[in-house]
Amino acid sequence: MPSSVDRTPATRVPTIIVHGGAGADPSDASEFRQGVRTAALAGWRVLAAGGSALDAVEGAVRALEDDPRFNAGRGSVLNRDGAIEMDASIMEGDRLQCGAVAALARVANPITVARRVLESRRHVLLVGDGALAFSRSVGIPECDPASLVTDRQRKRHADLARKPTPPGGGTVGAVALDRSGTIAAATSTGGTACKLPGRVGDSALIGCGTYADSSIGGVSCTGDGEAIVRVVLGDRALRYLKDADDPDYAAKVAVDLLLEEGGGQGGLILIDWRGRAGYATSTRLMPVAIMSPTFDEPRVPF
Repeated sequence: MPSSVDRTPATRVPTIIVHGGAGADPSDASEFRQGVRTAALAGWRVLAAGGSALDAVEGAVRALEDDPRFNAGRGSVLNRDGAIEMDASIMEGDRLQCGAVAALARVANPITVARRVLESRRHVLLVGDGALAFSRSVGIPECDPASLVTDRQRKRHADLARKPTPPGGGTVGAVALDRSGTIAAATSTGGTACKLPGRVGDSALIGCGTYADSSIGGVSCTGDGEAIVRVVLGDRALRYLKDADDPDYAAKVAVDLLLEEGGGQGGLILIDWRGRAGYATSTRLMPVAIMSPTFDEPRVPF
């Protein structure tokens, strides 16, 4: 972008965009619509009160993790052995501070554990038993793993166990810009249904499923995790955003890259440094909600 562009906080519009996962079943669109709307409002209340983008994306993603209709937190898909292992990451774009967890069990809100990893400033990614031990050490309560499993996912697991090739899973995420000009992004998922125990996808990997740089923008990705990792989709999307200065165009080009070079399906949401939101998906449905001062209530474009 030209150096003459005015990037003072006064030129930026607080905004939040959330997604509920690429590949969602269009027949359930009405249920997803309410879920992403609630999440966008949860994050917007933080921004409207002058709160930070980091708090806003954590709050929005927690709302989606608590909603059993989405594949994150409660409602996560089951792995091959019928257990839940969750991945999440969060990033703040001023100082490029970030935190992530992978293959985490026994915690209802993995995004909050990822936030605590960020705040520790010692590590970026903790996995499995190590992530759970860290969660305990910072006082995050554990839950009964069975409380995270829904009847819908039990049935899905039983159905997929009889099929040789299970389909991919979904993801939830949020990106926000606050009044100070800080951008943050967060992503959380239960992963892929019937995945091998210990499998980690893009949602825990900074630069792949999540990235934020307040001088450019922020992104949260969803879809075929292995394909997203192959093309480092989050980083590539922000490169396109920097070059094109058009969030919708950058999102579309990034999804084209995912299809053509990554060999997978998916989508992503973006916010640029001005507060302009964009999104794109190659799937039939990716639930999205956007909130900014120009809207009286969240815009839900699906």
